[in-house]
Amino acid sequence: MVNKVAFVFPGQGSQAIGMLSEFAATRSSVLDTFAEASATLGYDLWQLIQNGPEAQLNQTEFTQPALLAASIALWRLAREDGVAEPDMLAGHSLGEYSALIAAGVIDFADGIKLVQLRGQFMQTAVPLGEGGMAAVLGLDDEQVSAICAEITHAGGADTVVQAANYNAPGQVVIAGKNAGLALAIDACKAAGAKRAMALSVSAPFHSVLMQPAAEKMAVELARVDFHPPVVQIIQNVNADFCQQPDKIRENLVQQMTSAVRWTETIQRMAGAGVTRVVECGPGKVLVGLNKRIDKSLESLSINSLASLAEATKALGE
Repeated sequence: MVNKVAFVFPGQGSQAIGMLSEFAATRSSVLDTFAEASATLGYDLWQLIQNGPEAQLNQTEFTQPALLAASIALWRLAREDGVAEPDMLAGHSLGEYSALIAAGVIDFADGIKLVQLRGQFMQTAVPLGEGGMAAVLGLDDEQVSAICAEITHAGGADTVVQAANYNAPGQVVIAGKNAGLALAIDACKAAGAKRAMALSVSAPFHSVLMQPAAEKMAVELARVDFHPPVVQIIQNVNADFCQQPDKIRENLVQQMTSAVRWTETIQRMAGAGVTRVVECGPGKVLVGLNKRIDKSLESLSINSLASLAEATKALGE
């Protein structure tokens, strides 16, 4: 079997003040990418990620364009340096938009605008302080899903809670109303979870509570041209390949209210012959998850000059 390479792109939580700063002096295309993003957004995105304020960068309507621009800047560098063309692509949550740009499905300017709006819609879908997310470690996916379903069924609209990210075996993120989250955290602990704790996230992403945001997003996505992917892409909602532009668009709407099926995504890649997975974007969150999902995969990252050189060498062999 041919050893295939996949590139994956991170979601929210990987942002940091000063990210990509070391590239600015030597790699002009990074600044070009951010200038392109800033022209679309109407503010200086590079200035924000270099100097903050951090509280602003961590607001989702700013986080999402910042991470998209950073991931695509790194993707473009990898291409410039002749890093092997990937055989398939995927992105975690927001990162799916980076993957779609890399696959030629949408263009960069449209992607930047879409994720800015996505952040605004997600933040306003649920009043601040009414919902959030929590991480559950040490239980099976099925156990967590069953606990959430039971709590939602018993309490109705007031205790809505559901699995939002299947990140790795024994690592699930749940999202919902605060009352539902509190009950689910207690129930998961009682069921033997190693840890169950609230996350500092301002809204219940990837839950049915995002339905108002999904409806607004559907309108915006319909305005953008989608093209067939030039590289195979696996989407979050079904952990499956998708080639049809209209279906890809539909899956992005569904993604707002559905769980990110990351464990299955990486398993699907491995089953399709992938032996190397390259995380292209700030941080190393996905490298950590991917190692937990399948230890046989070689995990690389592109987030610094050193890691870019390392990945270029490894993929050139």
